[in-house]
Amino acid sequence: MERIFSSVWDGAKKGNDAVRLFHGRGHCFPGLEFVAVDWFSPLLLVSFFKEPDAVWLEKFVAGLSQFAQSDDIKNIVLQYRYLPGAPSESIQGVLDAEVDAVEDGLRFRLNVQKNQNTGFFLDMKNCRDILRVNADGKTVLNLFSYTCAFSVVAANSGAKLVVNMDMSKGALKTGKLNHSINDIDTRDVFFFAHDIFRSWGKIRKYGPYDYVVVDPPSFQRGSFDARKDYVKIVRKLPELLADNGQVIACLNSPELGFDFLRELFDDVGGFQELEVVATPESFPEVDVEKGLKTLLFKKIAHGAG
Repeated sequence: MERIFSSVWDGAKKGNDAVRLFHGRGHCFPGLEFVAVDWFSPLLLVSFFKEPDAVWLEKFVAGLSQFAQSDDIKNIVLQYRYLPGAPSESIQGVLDAEVDAVEDGLRFRLNVQKNQNTGFFLDMKNCRDILRVNADGKTVLNLFSYTCAFSVVAANSGAKLVVNMDMSKGALKTGKLNHSINDIDTRDVFFFAHDIFRSWGKIRKYGPYDYVVVDPPSFQRGSFDARKDYVKIVRKLPELLADNGQVIACLNSPELGFDFLRELFDDVGGFQELEVVATPESFPEVDVEKGLKTLLFKKIAHGAG
């Protein structure tokens, strides 16, 4: 418990950028595997992924009172991810109607009261940085775009065109808002609330792409199962990518490792693995095969040898 509190004190002093302060889910802190703490200045969000012991929770909440006088921490919210609907409660301060995550000067609207996920994934920062550095003048396809954080970064970095594809109209609505609050011109940014597997013609229409981001849920009943559906995406990539185009391929299933991704791309052929994209240091894992896995691939140009 004290390990969590010390992480909060250290992290909240680092500035306004959003960051995970404590990552129990990586199993590096025995007995605290069910706790995650995120910093969205001035909001401290504590997520519980299983029901805490009642005595432990009482002591933990009492311990959080030490932050009541902090000039940096204005709000503390507890989210109970193990309960239906992932309800949350504010135990310090009154939450503003609009809460944003800040990353490298960009803002991303959060939902910390109604959704299981806040709408912004901190563990994907290093993947977003690839577009932050390389997207200028490029075309980008953002599959399973959710609230379009990759798109915001790409468009802000000078991308020529960005296509966002996600089945959720609500998520894309937030995605459009994320572009708006960052004053991003969206004349060449497209938002399609479609089933990806039924939309290949529309996707091809805007290609070929210099970058394709593949960041699907590991399992979503009725829409995606990584074990049987990821391969369908990879098989389509050669016709979607420009020569030397790159794929940011993400996998967030604890049951499937890096080799699962590598075998998919090897079986399709025509790709070169460029690098393993590491997760941020604030997401330590005892076994990296069980955490977020991201590989960067390049499509080998036709005739290259």
